[in-house]
Amino acid sequence: MRRGFPRFATPRLSGKELSVFERDSDSENDGRRERMRFWSTIVLGAILTGVVGALVVLLARANDNYDRSLGWQTQSMEVISQTRSVDAAIARAEAALGRFAVGLQKEDGRVYEYQWGRARQFLAQLQRNVRDNPKQMALVEQLTREMDSRGAQLGDAALSANYNQTVAAISKFYAAGKGPGLGRIDKLLSEIIVNERALLRDRNRLAAADRANLNQAILLFSLLGAAAAVIAIGATFSLIRADGERRLARREQIFESDRAMHLETAVEERTAELAHANAALRNEMSDREAAEAQLRQAQKMEAVGQLTGGIAHDFNNMLAVVVGGLELAQRWLPGTPEKAQRHLVNALDGANRAADLTRRLLTFARSEPARPEMTVIDDCIAGFAELIERTIGDRIALTLDLQADGLACWVDRQQFENALLNLAVNARDAMNGHGSLTIQTLDDGTERALAVRVIDNGCGMSPEVLERVFDPFYTTKPAGQGTGLGMSQVFAFCRQSGGEVQISSTEGEGTSVAMLLPMAKPVADPVADTAPGDATGPAAPADAMSILVVEDDERVLAATVDAVSELGHTAVACGNPLDAEALVEGRMAEGAGGFDLILSDVLMPELTGPEMVAQLKRRWPELSVLFVTGYAGDASEVASFGDHDVLRKPFTLTALDQAIRRCGDARPGERQHLHG
Repeated sequence: MRRGFPRFATPRLSGKELSVFERDSDSENDGRRERMRFWSTIVLGAILTGVVGALVVLLARANDNYDRSLGWQTQSMEVISQTRSVDAAIARAEAALGRFAVGLQKEDGRVYEYQWGRARQFLAQLQRNVRDNPKQMALVEQLTREMDSRGAQLGDAALSANYNQTVAAISKFYAAGKGPGLGRIDKLLSEIIVNERALLRDRNRLAAADRANLNQAILLFSLLGAAAAVIAIGATFSLIRADGERRLARREQIFESDRAMHLETAVEERTAELAHANAALRNEMSDREAAEAQLRQAQKMEAVGQLTGGIAHDFNNMLAVVVGGLELAQRWLPGTPEKAQRHLVNALDGANRAADLTRRLLTFARSEPARPEMTVIDDCIAGFAELIERTIGDRIALTLDLQADGLACWVDRQQFENALLNLAVNARDAMNGHGSLTIQTLDDGTERALAVRVIDNGCGMSPEVLERVFDPFYTTKPAGQGTGLGMSQVFAFCRQSGGEVQISSTEGEGTSVAMLLPMAKPVADPVADTAPGDATGPAAPADAMSILVVEDDERVLAATVDAVSELGHTAVACGNPLDAEALVEGRMAEGAGGFDLILSDVLMPELTGPEMVAQLKRRWPELSVLFVTGYAGDASEVASFGDHDVLRKPFTLTALDQAIRRCGDARPGERQHLHG
């Protein structure tokens, strides 16, 4: 028997025990795998949830940015549309106002008010839409101020048209059309549209970029979603789901693409509609402007024809007196001078009336300034009554009811007599040459106004005629028998004198016209002007003068030289103003002492009178000058006369003598210096 260390025997498991052990081991492994799968699922789910959440946020932000870009595009289109609506409403309002000013139709006035109100409404909407854009907001505020100023100008024209003042309404509307306000409004509207179009282009680019970002976000979301599905539920299901996600992404892309294309198509259609509407509006404006221009031209030609016919009628009457009187005087002069003298007086009276009509036309056309003087009204009317009686005829009884003894007004005496004569002639025509005419003066007792009333018992006026009685060129007389200036000149005279005119009339009973003139304190010994037809000749000159007469018309030059010689002065004729300097220099060289006075016409073809005098004054600054002109002139031409006296054509011998005396007395020291 061998001896050694004892050996330990390995325990052997039975098959049943081994089976139990393997099941326990498998259960433990399965539990471990389940736990690992569970925690892996939790971690993976958390990761996927975070990734999905981030993608959802990114997708929502991209979608919001795209919607905001589309909103900005819509806002820009609304701003452009509202700006064009403001422009269209202004154009319609001004077109309606032009029709209102010409036709005085109240419906046109209401159209003007409605369209201007719509323009203000569109402007308010435009101001709300650009409040987030400081640059556009500043332009809209400036446009608001310009429209306020433009509205005030147009409102003034509308007010004149509302009171049926056609000439004032047309002139104000024309002045408003020529003013710079409309140009500034058009410039502001164009600038707003240009700025908004530039902003729209930027927003279109931003919308395209946002749409691309949205598509990228959707694509990334789809890819990551597909990857998460593959990891979570298996390759096959993940592939199927990824395919579905891709199909969904494609459908969404197609949907967004269709939506964008639809929006772009809508924007293009709206733009085309606006362009078509704008073109139609401009065509309508052009048609209306052409129609209004044709209407204004027709009315202008009608007024010119009416005025020409009336002037021709009046001048024919006056020339009939002049030509007939001169012809009869020529026949009676050899044998019966006293009869010839009577016809010469009548011819002179007709010529003076023609000259008076010419002065009235020049005054109306050029707004010649009035020359007021202290005039005792009753004395002036009493002295003028004889001419009124001759004018209205023997079949009309003239009554003077003068109740303003010693009261005077500061008025232009000639314009006052013209206004009185116009009223008398209108009354004669209203009575058809037969009736009674009363000229009445009244003191209202307040020492403020003196009323001169002309009352007739003629046919009277209808309300329609009474409404337009003061409009220039408006007359109810037949063609060629009235200029339409009489009542408008009465109105202008009263306004220019600081007074007013009132008229009341009843059809079939007669008319009363009152000139209300502001009173002034009369002078102690008023000196009345010498009438144009005064037979009293000029007094002999105290000191004969040497006078250079410059006149381009040969007949006027000869008549003026004869008139100067008749007054006892020495006259030297000069038919060309370019020769005046040589004549003055030659007379000085001859030792004749130069000229005491330069009597010069104003408007001459090669050199005007003021220009000629300016050249002479540079060499002989002491020259005394008297201008003679038949042109009414304006303020700039009156200023060119300087401090020299001006004698208006046609003039009488007495008026010429008085003007020469004033020039001779003005600078006695200078005249002596010229002779020395």
